[in-house]
Amino acid sequence: MSDKVVTHWKGALQFESDNPSGKMLMMDASSESGGYNSGLRPKAMMLSSLAGCSGLDVVAILKKMKVKVSDFRIDTYGELTDEHPKYYHAVSVEYHFYGFELDQEKIEKAVNLSVDKYCGVMEMFRQFAKVTTSIHYHS
Repeated sequence: MSDKVVTHWKGALQFESDNPSGKMLMMDASSESGGYNSGLRPKAMMLSSLAGCSGLDVVAILKKMKVKVSDFRIDTYGELTDEHPKYYHAVSVEYHFYGFELDQEKIEKAVNLSVDKYCGVMEMFRQFAKVTTSIHYHS
């Protein structure tokens, strides 16, 4: 299976990109870099992709396990290299679960299945970055 994405220059440093779902997104650079700050940054989108990929897995697995949470968020931090081309050499993924009487054993199993088995974006990141994960529970 392959995906195709078309990215079209819109002028200055702005680009519009489609997605196999048909949705569009705008990318741009910061005003300090000559852009208009009107869109998402490509490198930061990689962190969003990582969190989204793993988050989709975790939610689907928890649903199958019949585990309820009030809220769930993922904070993802990327540390760039100092030299060009700058890329994320270290990434931290923090899973935050909210609710009362959270089933921590099942939540940990769901996160580990995503991290170790299912999330393809996580595996891609491992090819160029040290990836660490942590789970946090909030009532």
